[in-house]
Amino acid sequence: MSRIGKLPVPIPARVKVQVQGRTITAEGPKGRLTLQLPPLTSARLEGDRIVVERQADTKQAKAMHGLGRALVNNLVRGVAEGYRKRLEIQGVGFRAAMQGNTLTLSLGYSHPVIYPAPEGVKITVEENTKIVVEGPDKQQVGQVAAQIRSFYPPEPYKGKGIRYEGEQIIRKEGKTAQ
Repeated sequence: MSRIGKLPVPIPARVKVQVQGRTITAEGPKGRLTLQLPPLTSARLEGDRIVVERQADTKQAKAMHGLGRALVNNLVRGVAEGYRKRLEIQGVGFRAAMQGNTLTLSLGYSHPVIYPAPEGVKITVEENTKIVVEGPDKQQVGQVAAQIRSFYPPEPYKGKGIRYEGEQIIRKEGKTAQ
């Protein structure tokens, strides 16, 4: 049995969960999310817990069992607490600003980079160089943060660019004059 899959997912007090076939809907203080379970898995409510079960003992069913449980856990935790990714901008003259629902980045290009925030994700800017991406869907928050980072990934010579908070950049030595 999958070590991850056999663990039940606890449901916090302020979260409501409905299971209908392989579709799970969770509603909490951070929003409402729906999940379609992977194939070869099913779920059922047991009091204040969700139990994910597999339908066979094949290798693929065991993998889907762990995946299904992890997705259900992310769903429940997301509507209860939400997820957050922090990005830092490093470089002279590099900065960010929010204008309504649009993130405007000045990254040394001849034009500002404009990124509209997708539905369900909240983007805030602190101190012109720190970007916070928040939302209930873990996958969507990570995807938005990765897209913002991709506009100017950190480069290895001077370290300029957009990086995750706490990310270590391996620096390279530049050319030396002879």
